[in-house]
Amino acid sequence: MTHVFGPVPSRRLGYSLGVDIVPRKTCTLDCVYCQVGPTIEKTIERKQWVDPDHAFDDLVRALSRGEQIDYITFSGSGEPTLNTSLGVLLRKIKQISSIPVAVLTNGTLLYLPDVRRDLRGADLVVPSLDAVTPKVFDRLNCPHAELDVAKIIEGIKTFRKEFQGSLWLEVMIVKGVNDNRQELERIATVAQSIRPDKIQINSVSRPAALHGIEPASPEVFRLALKLFGKPAELIDEFNKHSISDSLEETGQRILQLVKRRPCSIAQIRQSLGITEAEIEKRILNMLCEGKIQEIRHEGKKFYKGL
Repeated sequence: MTHVFGPVPSRRLGYSLGVDIVPRKTCTLDCVYCQVGPTIEKTIERKQWVDPDHAFDDLVRALSRGEQIDYITFSGSGEPTLNTSLGVLLRKIKQISSIPVAVLTNGTLLYLPDVRRDLRGADLVVPSLDAVTPKVFDRLNCPHAELDVAKIIEGIKTFRKEFQGSLWLEVMIVKGVNDNRQELERIATVAQSIRPDKIQINSVSRPAALHGIEPASPEVFRLALKLFGKPAELIDEFNKHSISDSLEETGQRILQLVKRRPCSIAQIRQSLGITEAEIEKRILNMLCEGKIQEIRHEGKKFYKGL
């Protein structure tokens, strides 16, 4: 199995070449909104989950294709800071490429000095902060038993002071969980004390791990923007020009895309720049071959790789 996927469209990072260095859904949390699905291995143990040489070789091959890449991004199936090879991989990437490197993390392990040290090699780190009170944190993020939200917040603050690169804070707002004014005010206060370069307010846009998880109302997002202040922004859908590809490569891209996260036909079209008719034909073939499955979210069809 390859540890590199994409480049895929990211609402935040443009064309992102993903690097996945933990097994599928190995994470410190089991967030109810996760688009990858429920956590299989909930742990805070750091170890070399995958072969770093294999991951690096996959990345070198992907870079050799010469495609448009805005960021090399550590993300994917789980929490990348669980891998003790993260720092080594970041340093090796810098030796062969000038493309900026981002790490998308839930931020739960930033209280550990070795995690903060490993992340020094990144250009951009994006930790999450969906809740600041234990009750909401437990309900929304379903953490490992040994994690404490206060310690996590202090870890993010410490990392911010030490880190020389850019730090964007992501806040996922979920209807009926953390969308009331009191909780948003608490999150905003903590977020502002961290002093991130950006606060990115996110919404549930794909099928979540837990059935019934829905995005908050537009009124809530307007309130959040007001409370979070100047560094805050809503994450828009990807709107860059499409990538052109051969028919065979496009089929593989569709499969890569829906293996990592469920997508609608419209999202696939927007990502890859091919017609709905072509997408529907390929989707039908992959359904018949058992490579993907159709799921529904808020009355819309999404396709998920198996």
